[in-house]
Amino acid sequence: MFDTRKRGWLRQAAVLGVAALSLAGCGKKEEPAPPAAAAPAPAAAPAPAPAPEPLKIGFAYVGPVGDAGWTFAHDNARKAIEAEFGAKVKTSFVENVPEGPDAERVIRDLASQGNKLIFGTTFGYMEPMLKVAAGAKDVRFEHATGYKSAENMRTYDSRTYEGAYMAGVIAGKMTKSNTLGVVASIPIPEVIRNINSFTLGAQSVNPKVKTKVVWVNKWFDPPKESEAATSLINQGADVLMQNTDSAAVLQTAEKMGKFAFGWDSDMSKFGPGAHLASAVINWAPYYKKATKDVLENTWKSEGVWWGVKEGAIDLVSISDKIPEDTRKKVDEIKEGLKSGAFVIWKGPIKDQSGKEMLAKDAVADDKFLHDVKWYVQGVDGKVPSGS
Repeated sequence: MFDTRKRGWLRQAAVLGVAALSLAGCGKKEEPAPPAAAAPAPAAAPAPAPAPEPLKIGFAYVGPVGDAGWTFAHDNARKAIEAEFGAKVKTSFVENVPEGPDAERVIRDLASQGNKLIFGTTFGYMEPMLKVAAGAKDVRFEHATGYKSAENMRTYDSRTYEGAYMAGVIAGKMTKSNTLGVVASIPIPEVIRNINSFTLGAQSVNPKVKTKVVWVNKWFDPPKESEAATSLINQGADVLMQNTDSAAVLQTAEKMGKFAFGWDSDMSKFGPGAHLASAVINWAPYYKKATKDVLENTWKSEGVWWGVKEGAIDLVSISDKIPEDTRKKVDEIKEGLKSGAFVIWKGPIKDQSGKEMLAKDAVADDKFLHDVKWYVQGVDGKVPSGS
């Protein structure tokens, strides 16, 4: 017999189960998770700033870059600028630019091509550069060896007379005839000062020395330079110096069995038997400074005149033929010029007539040196008119 109590309990359990299921069905429905928010797109990288335009630098050369002397030295300094500043600069040059109307045309053309720094590398460019500078105020002009300036044009020079003096010391010791020769270019104070300094250096070790001069009235003319050198040798000169731009003087001395010096650049390879030393110019220190001045906007119209002290002048490739005591003396002079302890133009100094131009113990200032238009005692001949 079925237990009615058990049946009642089962019925109750069934009712409770249905109720539980009903409650479960009436509960809050679970919402699906919202989709994940998309990550923000990365900000676009800023466009790189455009590289600054290089400083364009133009050079006007009076001779060919292969002259082995003056222009070769300037072009080496141009290359030094490129090596120093890389992509910050862009250089160009025009060679064989005569002093005169052509110079103005070339310099004006360099300015019109966008060059903002222009070097004119010879004395005769002074007036043409002044004219162009007056109409190109945004360009900086640099004039070698001149004395006139403007708001946007300055002068620069090297104390070539220091190299000439050291060469003279060697010449005074090496000469057998006591006659020296100089092949000279243009009769301006720069060149006359070098002739005198060469003579003073020679006289400091050999008071018997005389110097003869032949003027060719050109900076670069190898045939004329060779003719002048031959003339000097025929007049008894056995050691030659030059203030011209080619290696012709040294080559002529080599052919004729005499001694000579290189000038502006190391010319030893052109006449190894004749070569005693080379009085060289290093324009690179100044050219780097001028370029830096423009790049940093610190350029000012203030000229400079640099020498051994600043690394602009040196006497190099000194021959083993020169006695050791003379080589030592040259080294002492060089060190004295670097430190300021040695002065070349110190009185008493007299001109050809015996007139005292610099009193005893007086030291020539730059104004005095820039106005030397006369020969010192010991130089034969007359200074050409118009110097």
